[in-house]
Amino acid sequence: MEGDEEVVKNYPSQKNGIGDKSYEKEIIQIKYGYIEEVMKECLHHKAGKEEATDKVDALLTHPVLGGVGGILTFLPNIFILFLALAILEDSGYMSRVAYVMDGIMGRAGLSGKAFLPMILGFGCTVPAIMATRALERQEDRLKTMLVVPFMSCSARLPIYILFAGMFFEKYHALAAFSMYGIGMAVAVIVAQVLHKWEGGEAKNPLLIELPEYKRPNVRTIWIYVWNKLKDYLTKAGTTIFLASILIWAVLNFGPSGMIEDPSLSFGASIGKLLVPIMAPAGLGMWQIVVALISGISAKEVVVSSFAVLFGAANAHSPEGMDRLAEAVRDINPGFGPLNAYALMLFCLLYTPCIAAIATIKKESRSWKFTIGTIAFQLFFAWTAAVVVYQVGSFISP
Repeated sequence: MEGDEEVVKNYPSQKNGIGDKSYEKEIIQIKYGYIEEVMKECLHHKAGKEEATDKVDALLTHPVLGGVGGILTFLPNIFILFLALAILEDSGYMSRVAYVMDGIMGRAGLSGKAFLPMILGFGCTVPAIMATRALERQEDRLKTMLVVPFMSCSARLPIYILFAGMFFEKYHALAAFSMYGIGMAVAVIVAQVLHKWEGGEAKNPLLIELPEYKRPNVRTIWIYVWNKLKDYLTKAGTTIFLASILIWAVLNFGPSGMIEDPSLSFGASIGKLLVPIMAPAGLGMWQIVVALISGISAKEVVVSSFAVLFGAANAHSPEGMDRLAEAVRDINPGFGPLNAYALMLFCLLYTPCIAAIATIKKESRSWKFTIGTIAFQLFFAWTAAVVVYQVGSFISP
């Protein structure tokens, strides 16, 4: 009745219409109902412990204090970033990094110091954006902030692994790795285009002192790191907190109030409106659009949202990937490797997470630049996905 493949294969039988719906939820409820009855007979003082657990859960699983968790999630990354920067700066090595990389980065119209934010972007976009403070000129900072999100942060890796594993089989590693190469290439090309657009003039020569090496001072490092962490929590954290609440509300509320079925949420309504726009990129399914919207809160959320919206649990296992691929094809039989690659490309290039957006606003001190960056990345991601899907469809219809 549950449609378990192994059971059906070993015990084939005619269900004669009695299995025309999923009884899985009902069976689970009956199982746990029986377990609860047995536990009441066997366990003592369980009610008191359950009450304490419920009080803790009311705090730790609160949907709004999920917003606070989103802020705190980045603290270890931010701490490690500024600790490393403080040590490099105080030891005298930071200036040498800029000196070594200036020639290479200069070809793209970037400062040698832009190399560090771009490398950090492979870990997390938030500290990478914050690291642009090392650049002296505001123009260099803004240009670097624009291209840093094209680096594949660690949160995008689960997306690559899922869709490459689902649709590319023995070439899954190559498909996933290609995203890293494309991201670096796009960052360099965009920087070069901006440089030419600005006139292509040679940037100011790098004049920098190479100080003597010295042992970093613990007190100096601590003051530096603490001030940066406090600054992040008091400013960027506010925006992240409010945005997390907004995204949670969009995905958990509908016209009838709070809902359990994602298809009835405001997010689903928005997704259905955007389907015609995403269709030329081979992504014309409202479930995909909603998963991409949820990914603005954190990129790895795309994977869990995708699994929930298509009703496939444990998507990271081989069996879960197979079930998820089948669920997608049940809705859209033509969804294949080309669609999956366009989706991976879109996830690589589109708007970074809320935390990164808040950090861009804070570091640039300009809503105009922040909104312009979001619009540019959305348009660029959509254009790239459309080109890849349309050209791929033409080559192999």
